[in-house]
Amino acid sequence: MLHVRLLWTPVNSAPMRFAIQRPDLVEALAGTQKNIEHAVTAGMRDASEGLKADLREDVVAAGLGERLSRTWRGKTFPEAGESAEAAAYVWSRAPKIVDAFDRGVVIRSARGLFLAIPTATAGKTGRGAAGRLEKITPEGWQRRTGLKLRFVYRRGRPSLLVAENARVSKRGLAAANRRKTGQASVIVFVLVPQVALKKRLDIRQAAKRQAARVPSLIARHWSQS
Repeated sequence: MLHVRLLWTPVNSAPMRFAIQRPDLVEALAGTQKNIEHAVTAGMRDASEGLKADLREDVVAAGLGERLSRTWRGKTFPEAGESAEAAAYVWSRAPKIVDAFDRGVVIRSARGLFLAIPTATAGKTGRGAAGRLEKITPEGWQRRTGLKLRFVYRRGRPSLLVAENARVSKRGLAAANRRKTGQASVIVFVLVPQVALKKRLDIRQAAKRQAARVPSLIARHWSQS
């Protein structure tokens, strides 16, 4: 804080005169600037962590799972040091999924009439054309297992892709049945024309709530400076 000290010296009967003495302004303002940089940077760091935590809680509360909630990340700039112009950045590593549940969208197949929804017997991965494991698809599932899928049309109900002469393994996955008895068809994919995702998140509102707290977050660190 800048302190100004007034010194007065009466000179006989002459009018009173004042001499103003002050500390080094550069040094005083430098201290103030440092406090500002600290408070703003610390406040924005709190805002980043707060928004990230709120968004993670919202994802879990919406029933979308811990795994998706952990895709939220936060960072404060500058990453090193302090600045009066510090900024916070929060993002998701699964932006398409988060955006779909934030807006509520209708998903349709980009390559055909149906979306293939894997059942629990399908597993989580398939095998790509190059032999690498990839996100499960009917083609990838067939390459991984060596089994063929048969299309089963059901009028008025979702159609199916089933594996013939198959069984459900102890792990709960469809597998080839090498026995001569007990052979059956196992439903591997359910086919639907589209999937409508309801809006289950409100990212904009979460961001607004956290933005309203920024002044108080900065002030809290200023009082501790």
